[in-house]
Amino acid sequence: MSEEKLPESHGSAGHHEAAVHDDPFADPGLPAHQPRRTDIDEKAAKRAERQVSLMFVVSMIATVGFIASYVAIDPDKIVYVFPLGHISALNFALGMTLGVALFLIGAGAVHWARTLMSDHEIPAERHPIEADDEVRNDVIEQFKTGAAESGFGRRKMIRNTLIGSMALVPLSGVVLLRDLGPLPEDKLEHTGWLEATDAKPLQLINMNTNQPMKAEDIIQGSLTFAMPEGLHTHDEDFQQRIAKDALMLVRIAPEDIKDERSKEKGFEGILAYSKICTHVGCPISLYEQQTHHALCPCHQSTFDLADGARVIFGPAGHPLPQLKITTDEKGFLVAHGDFDEPVGPSYWERAR
Repeated sequence: MSEEKLPESHGSAGHHEAAVHDDPFADPGLPAHQPRRTDIDEKAAKRAERQVSLMFVVSMIATVGFIASYVAIDPDKIVYVFPLGHISALNFALGMTLGVALFLIGAGAVHWARTLMSDHEIPAERHPIEADDEVRNDVIEQFKTGAAESGFGRRKMIRNTLIGSMALVPLSGVVLLRDLGPLPEDKLEHTGWLEATDAKPLQLINMNTNQPMKAEDIIQGSLTFAMPEGLHTHDEDFQQRIAKDALMLVRIAPEDIKDERSKEKGFEGILAYSKICTHVGCPISLYEQQTHHALCPCHQSTFDLADGARVIFGPAGHPLPQLKITTDEKGFLVAHGDFDEPVGPSYWERAR
């Protein structure tokens, strides 16, 4: 390097004289500014700019690697990493890629500030806390000066790669939202009774005896609980499925059924309603034989089963969904389709 490009040959005097040694409260002054190599050598400045941009680009690649690892690596896969031992491959990949992405954004910003942004020390006099028009204008001017000295507008490579890396990093958090659970799709709108068709109806299975039921098995004034054919208590997903598929069957004298549409969905006074309360999804189990009212034990929502299970008390938002039932050639109670509307509590995507 030539002599004129050495930082020592470009030193400058301090801003003012040093403090007098016998005055302990005098202004000590500022040391002489020492220029950096990048201040006097454009090649060095360009090299530093490329280094900063490279860090931001690698940060973007690491963020993409984070997303790819989340999608591609099996959560149950275990790998051996020295000296950590046997660890989850997914956790290791996510931690490494996200750590590299965040570290390189910080390292790039620090390297940018130390090599390319202005490092002149500027004294500022003390001033009152409140800001007047002059101070506000001064702040705006300082901001403009700082923006110009940072080279943010002039050094497009750094600016563009910084924007790219900062824009990609939040995607890591967005991808992690996928771990909140499986995508609902249209699962909230249907139950296991959806498998029932006219060609292949599903029998109603008594939840106490695990046997199919006939109309004569349902005694007038009683409340019986049922589930769809093919669902077994030992199934791994039994609890999840029964939380939507559970039925309560009630037999009411046909002349006491107030809602004609509800009567048509039943069979000889036997009505099949969802057991799941439309408030927060509690199972309904209390029944008043004389009034035909079903009561949810959680928040006391009350439904009139003789009138389409409409809500007559409590916080529930809508009636219990009803399942249309009939009998097959052997006399067993069966369903030919799903509920006429989603079971359980309301949700904002609900179309009905």
